[in-house]
Order: sequence, then C-alpha cells, then structure tokens
Amino acid sequence: MGHMKKNICLVVAYDGTDFYGFQRQSKAPSVQQCLEEALATIYRTQITVYGAARTDAGVHARGQVVNFYGAGTIPTEKLPYAMKGCLPRTIAVLSAREMTDAFSVRHDNKGKHYRYIINNGRIHDPFLLRYSWFIRRKLDLQAMREGASLLLGKHDFSAFEGANTTPMNPVKTLYSLTVEPISAGICIDVVGDGFLYHMVRNIAGGLVDVGLGRFSQTDLSAILAGKDRTRLGATAPAQGLTLEEVFYSEERLNEKIAQLRSRRC
Repeated sequence: MGHMKKNICLVVAYDGTDFYGFQRQSKAPSVQQCLEEALATIYRTQITVYGAARTDAGVHARGQVVNFYGAGTIPTEKLPYAMKGCLPRTIAVLSAREMTDAFSVRHDNKGKHYRYIINNGRIHDPFLLRYSWFIRRKLDLQAMREGASLLLGKHDFSAFEGANTTPMNPVKTLYSLTVEPISAGICIDVVGDGFLYHMVRNIAGGLVDVGLGRFSQTDLSAILAGKDRTRLGATAPAQGLTLEEVFYSEERLNEKIAQLRSRRC
C-alpha cells in the first residue's frame, strides 16, 4: 500500500435535529461520529475528523468545513459519492479537495457566517418548525435593526456567552449583522471573526427581546458593556440556527459581507 496521507478538506451540510451537535459524544449521536465511521469504512482504518465549528445539539449546517488525513487510492473528488452510501440522509458531503499538509480548518479560517430564522406570525408554519424559532407576537423590525447596529464591530461579548464553556477570548469582531424580513418572518445574518459558545443564539435572543419591547437599545448597550450574561434573556432555541459558510479567504469573506449588506435576505 504505502500511500502518502493526504490532508483532505470536506464541505458538509446537515440537518442537526437528530444529532447531539457536531462533536463526538460518548452516548449520543454526533455528526463527527457519522463522518468518522463513513471514512473508516472507505479507508479501512480509523480516521479523525476536525471541524471548523463545534455546532451545538440541534443546530444545522449548510457549509460546515472539516479536514482529515487519509491514505488510499480513492480519488479525492469521488469522496462525496463514496461517503453517501455510508452516511444518514441528514448529512451530505458537498465537496472534497486536497489541501497542503499544514492546512487546518480551525486555525486557517477568516470568519464564519451564521443565519438565524424566526417564524413570526399568528400561526406557525409547520414546514419551518425544524429550522426556525416560532414567535407569535409581532416583532418590531426597525427596533431589532437598531439593536443589531450596536453589536457591530469589535467588543467583549462576555454577556453573550453561554454557561459551561471552556474559557475563550471574549473579544470578537462582528463584520456584519443584518436583520431582514422574509416571507414567514425575520432572518438574522451574522458574519464575524469567531464566536463564543451560544453567542449567535444569545444575539438572536437579545434582538428578539428588543423586537418585543422587553429591552430598549440602551438596555442592550448596557448589557454588552456590563459583560453580564445574567442580564440577558433566554438563549434562542437551536433549531433556528444554521452555520452557512466558513471563510478561508479575505476575498470570499468580503464578498459575502457586501452581498448581505446589499441584498435583502
């Protein structure tokens, strides 16, 4: 055999409903475990998969990026088809490409784009239940937009960090945070250099509280400045959140930011 190991990068989409998050768990199904088992079947050896984002239980992904080291004869571009037979239908490998040995999905990314969907109407849309947060009371879009503008840029986001987390640098930069109307509600798009545990869901929850009149813009500013998570309301539910894309070039990152600013969701 004696094949050299290749560093292979996959772009993966999944419906997170049935998984206990991306990261391998000892007693619950995870996306990482499914990918590792599929690759082990193909490469006939144990494979470790590294993910760009540790999405939580119930969170979805349209563009999660992973890498692994594998030695075998299978052409890299054929991997998405080869893996299809070994994966549940809730996970799809969209593309595969070979990278340099030093490439790391975690350390080389320039930022991520998350989308949070809110279904806002008198009656919930059954087709959106798995992919949105249903809120019956009318949300004030303009107030939410004003609230969003306060969170843009570089801040200490300690107030938006979930509990039970490994300590991380709380200073993050949000490059873009847009709140747009969609047919069944509201779409919140967040692009930033990095995110704390539960940060996007806490941002969505905070903006909803502004949209419902529970917080004013001043309250939101004070919560951000005070770095106190307890002053913020509940974390928005997982099912409304999707990891849309992970960026590996400044060019693609800037293109996406421009697109979100000009486009209405």
